[in-house]
Amino acid sequence: MALVIGLTGGIASGKSTVSNMLRSKGYTVIDADLSAREVVEVGKRAYHQIIDAFGRDILHEDKSLNREKLGSIVFHNAEKRNRLNSIVHPAIRSHMLDQKDQAVQNGKNTIIMDIPLLFESKLTWMVEKTVVVFVDPTTQLKRLKERNQFPTEEAEARIKSQLPLVEKVKLADEVINNNGSIEETEQQVEELIKNWNLII
Repeated sequence: MALVIGLTGGIASGKSTVSNMLRSKGYTVIDADLSAREVVEVGKRAYHQIIDAFGRDILHEDKSLNREKLGSIVFHNAEKRNRLNSIVHPAIRSHMLDQKDQAVQNGKNTIIMDIPLLFESKLTWMVEKTVVVFVDPTTQLKRLKERNQFPTEEAEARIKSQLPLVEKVKLADEVINNNGSIEETEQQVEELIKNWNLII
């Protein structure tokens, strides 16, 4: 039976770095952010539901979703944001579970679900074990500001919109500390593979 692992972290904690390390070693990684883009592609069910809910003004000329415009509509309006989430979230979950089933059929022994809001969205039922990629708050803020060129207030607001990493650590089966060098992180990934006996 395949082992399904939930990989999560916080914004700018280095989750993508760990995800890419695992992928480069040959593991199956199912990415929630990628699934979120795929389920709203032109012609998909969620795409039509979003147009029904928000009108055609949210489309680019090529008929694809204008994410910026949609984002600006829902960002400041909780009711509309909930409406959008009620369309998109079930579609993402379903898409990810389909990919998992496919990987199991293909004989994969370890499947990694890369889900940024694993705990916030209460999606731990989709996985058997959880791994949190951790950085301390100062490092997180510094990396986010550098990566996205955010002013301090904007970066802090983004971080505060998620469950604090120290809280996620308490909920995790395993923690990868990403405060150090890439080599140190890679070493922890190797140890995780060995300790959990993760077969591709």
